[in-house]
Order: sequence, then C-alpha cells, then structure tokens
Amino acid sequence: MSKASSAELPKTVDPYRLAEQKIVLEGEIPLKALPRFGDSVFGFEDGAVCRVSLSFSMDSERRRMVTGELAAPVTLECQRCMGPMQQTLVSSFTLGLVTSDEQAQQLPKELEPFLTDDFSADLWSMTEDELLLVLPPFPLHERDKCPARKELEAFEPDDSGDEPVRKSEDNPFSVLADLRTKKH
Repeated sequence: MSKASSAELPKTVDPYRLAEQKIVLEGEIPLKALPRFGDSVFGFEDGAVCRVSLSFSMDSERRRMVTGELAAPVTLECQRCMGPMQQTLVSSFTLGLVTSDEQAQQLPKELEPFLTDDFSADLWSMTEDELLLVLPPFPLHERDKCPARKELEAFEPDDSGDEPVRKSEDNPFSVLADLRTKKH
C-alpha cells in the first residue's frame, strides 16, 4: 500500500480486513467535505485538508482497533477579541471497532468505540468526529498577541506585579464609605 501524502483518504473501507492485514492508511480529507466540522469553526482556507494517518491492527485478545493521528489547519474565533485566529487542530486516538452497543460496552475503558457495519466503515465521518472532539471550547489568542490586549490590560492586570494603583476617587464604592462615616 502506498503512503502518498497527497492522496485522498478513502471514504469507506472494510476495517476488519484492514485490521487483520495490519494496514496503514495515510491521506487527506478536504475540510469542505466535512460539513458538521465546517459549521463549528470560523473558517479555513480554500483547499485546506485534514492530514490523516490510520493504523489498523488487532490486540492480543483479537479485538480490532484503529490508531490514528490527524492535523487540520483552521481559523477559530478568539473568544476574547472575537477576531479570527489560526490554529492547527491535532489529535491522536485509538478506537475499538465494534458493530453493536453490546460490543462497545465490552471494550476496555482505554478504547473508545468506533461503530461500524460488518464490512464498511466511514473514515471521513470518523475523522470529522475526532476533529469535533479536539475543538477548544474557548479559543483564545495568546495574551500578548490578542488584538484586545490594550483592553485586557485595563481589566485584567498581568502577573508582572505592576498592578495599577487606584485612587480612592476612582473607586465607585468610595461614596458608600463616605455615607457610612457621616452622621445624619
């Protein structure tokens, strides 16, 4: 089996046959072909692809598994400045091939189940699921690279110890302190 890095990863395969033959598949999936993932990110460049490497194997108890790595360059929305930020999502995973929920429940806890048909598995859908799992819940630029850093410095002093000193008249509660000390 060739390992051409620019080849498109097959959409469906017989994962059990591949596991028995200990096959390694490498290829790319166009990100535009993954609609659920595309709806979950700010965007990606035209022609962007997810690079995928999948190793099919069997363990000592003859469980069929797929171990994979993937990487996809995307644009996420920084939750601090609401602007675009470039990030490459990466994932490493090991999945146990199963054809039923009963089989999934019998997998050891270190194996996530990959539900397949008897002779067919959708590798693109599996890759899309793995990409969705590694999306950061609150993507943020590095603090010193965020376009909102000036606003941040006003509200969130960094850990340098140069905390701004506030005058008492800047304190919105200073009026309440004055009221408490005055006798009526």
